[in-house]
Amino acid sequence: MKKQFLLLVALFAFLLNVNAQNNVSKNDESTRLYQVVEQMPEFPGGQKALLKFLENNVRYPTFASANKIQGRTIVSFVVEPDGSVDNVEVAKSSSSVLDEEAVRVVKKFPKWKPGMIDGKPVRVKYCVPVNFKLQEVKEERNNIFWGRER
Repeated sequence: MKKQFLLLVALFAFLLNVNAQNNVSKNDESTRLYQVVEQMPEFPGGQKALLKFLENNVRYPTFASANKIQGRTIVSFVVEPDGSVDNVEVAKSSSSVLDEEAVRVVKKFPKWKPGMIDGKPVRVKYCVPVNFKLQEVKEERNNIFWGRER
């Protein structure tokens, strides 16, 4: 009788644990963060539109320009199932001044087409590099030699 009671308690505990795990996995599915999915998130209009957005919105910080600071900041963020951008942070820093500008611009992103698994939108971590490069000013030689054009 004692063995049957212990067996029954063990079986009951096992079933409770399995049920609890099933409930947790359903809840975790909505908060689970993926890095690779069947269909990756996409900026509205594609990669070219993303590059154009960065080109139009990134402003080279005055301090960085004056001090000839250049570099690449990699910004990571989460594309939520509704396409919104959340949890924006610097994944690889180049300079704090450049990092701030990169984060500012990424926070301005419009809603993305979300990542998908089995036709359902999911949370996906995504990274975007933001390059800061000063244009070199080349000195051009004058084509006039002692009054004559060449």
